Amino acid sequence: MGDTLIRDAAVLRDIAPADAAICAGLARAVGWPHRPEDWEMAIGLGRGVVVTLGEEVVATALWWPYGEHHATLGMIIVSPEHQGAGIGRQLMQALFAQAEGRSLLLNATVAGQPLYEKLGFVVCGAIRQFHGEVTTVPVPVLAGGAAVRPAGLADLPVLEQLDQAATGLPRGPLLRAVLEAGEGTVLMRGGEAAGFALLRRFGRGLVIGPVVAADLTDAQTLLAHGLQGRQGQFVRADIEDGSPLGAMLTAAGLKPVDGVNSMVRGRLPRASGPFQRYTLASQALG
Repeated sequence: MGDTLIRDAAVLRDIAPADAAICAGLARAVGWPHRPEDWEMAIGLGRGVVVTLGEEVVATALWWPYGEHHATLGMIIVSPEHQGAGIGRQLMQALFAQAEGRSLLLNATVAGQPLYEKLGFVVCGAIRQFHGEVTTVPVPVLAGGAAVRPAGLADLPVLEQLDQAATGLPRGPLLRAVLEAGEGTVLMRGGEAAGFALLRRFGRGLVIGPVVAADLTDAQTLLAHGLQGRQGQFVRADIEDGSPLGAMLTAAGLKPVDGVNSMVRGRLPRASGPFQRYTLASQALG
């Protein structure tokens, strides 16, 4: 079927939770590790579309609102058999319509970046994925009178406050979903929360993120604490390309693999600081 015929035959509809298993199969076809459970979380947190040709789902795209003015885009997949037919542009136009004028953020693969540039996105950073089986577990170093404790749902208001200071985005529903699906650690200093890390099942194993802290030392402490007891387990972390955390992850047995470019269409969110996001919840969710 020619490209024009494919575009004419393609039907877009809203994505639904029942699509999770089908979307996971489509992700595997392009080498992505997402499980049906990962898709269920992503679909439950946002909106998006799938493209069908007859009874077959051949493409997906999702977006997640973070307040009234920003959103992230992700899980943008076109099956290998139908790439180059213009379906990617159809997906993006559908997301633009749903996102209602928000400034948009995404992490672009090498294959997807040329299309995003044509649609008005510009590069604003880069992310490097580290993953592998943990071989050496770093010892957490608690500096400046710090202590760590488990995070619970009662901590969500303060976690959201720290995360918004680090990202400029209100991401409460994301933090709740990640914490409910996994576990978390809060770094305490002087009776106040000074950072946190969340960890959950994802893809081939576990993902640590987001990690939010006021400085690199606290981020290293939280990351080391998250790796405790994980020797022999497959762990993933997505960090800013060039971050000093890369050396720590490499020493723990994780290897740098795929890199993506962060892009924005519109205005970047304004982070108030002093906290920073040191690892992502995922490349799609930010």
